[in-house]
Amino acid sequence: MQYLRPLPHAHATGPRLAGGWMRFDAVEVLERGRPTRTVPVAEVPQAALAPLIASRASIAGVPMTRPSIMGILNVTPDSFSDGGRFMRPDAAASQAAAMARADIVDVGGESTRPGAADVDETTEIARVTPVIAALVGTPLSIDTRKASVARAALDAGAVLVNDVSALTFDPAMAGLVAASGVPVCLMHAQGAPQTMQNDPSYDDVALDVYDALADRVAKAEAAGISRDRIVVDPGIGFGKTKAHNLDLLRRIAVFHGLGLPLLLGASRKRFIGEIGGADRAEDRAAGTLAVTLAAVAQGVQMHRVHDVDMVAQGLALWRETGGSDGPVWN
Repeated sequence: MQYLRPLPHAHATGPRLAGGWMRFDAVEVLERGRPTRTVPVAEVPQAALAPLIASRASIAGVPMTRPSIMGILNVTPDSFSDGGRFMRPDAAASQAAAMARADIVDVGGESTRPGAADVDETTEIARVTPVIAALVGTPLSIDTRKASVARAALDAGAVLVNDVSALTFDPAMAGLVAASGVPVCLMHAQGAPQTMQNDPSYDDVALDVYDALADRVAKAEAAGISRDRIVVDPGIGFGKTKAHNLDLLRRIAVFHGLGLPLLLGASRKRFIGEIGGADRAEDRAAGTLAVTLAAVAQGVQMHRVHDVDMVAQGLALWRETGGSDGPVWN
């Protein structure tokens, strides 16, 4: 099987990548067990090119024609970066107000950091629903693996389901998402949070993750979820080493071949601290911005981050200083 990784850059004159803000003139052809090669866009068959250039539908009202920001709001006692800080509805509301430049805010009541323990659904619902109810008027997603939690969150006002298990943890989740008509983000993870960092391995991490996501998308469609409601996330840090994370980030444009919007969740993660010399998670904002802008330059549409204002500021400056072929988003 061949995989095509578009090679966008600011001065390209070829087609727009995913109908967005970057253009590309060539693709890298990836095949297992064979050397990569670069091919001009003009030599790529139209059928193979189609998923790379097709415009992506808006997700939960957020256009995919520009980079967008998903703010992280953890209402947990044990999240790796901000556990315990926003569990009260008033504290969560203040934090959401501080993330006013986000396009959508992702509320989660169960930590899925490496080594985290499962949380029962009653506890998770009790954590997230008062917060969601207190944030009426703010576009919200629910970060959960459980159908009962997703149902309660949707009833309280959430408009997107962000499932780090890609609908594999709870057999009822796919049916719920299909019936509700809301969008869903399918994230790749190798293993459960308790064990996922115990020596993860891949033959080729980018291609293995691509194939796994393609399989999950097919199963979501089979369950009745339309493609225009699906976002995919390669799952940085979820069953990946630092080397795996870096490989995924360098080649993240290959996932445009799925023909779907891409979400990146790398904010404040350990590899950023290891490379950037920041032991504390809260000191990794600058490294997060660097990773975000590198992904924006590869056409990644949605970015799940803690430091919303910093990322919004960085995107504005990147755009106006020539990061893309022009100010094509508002």
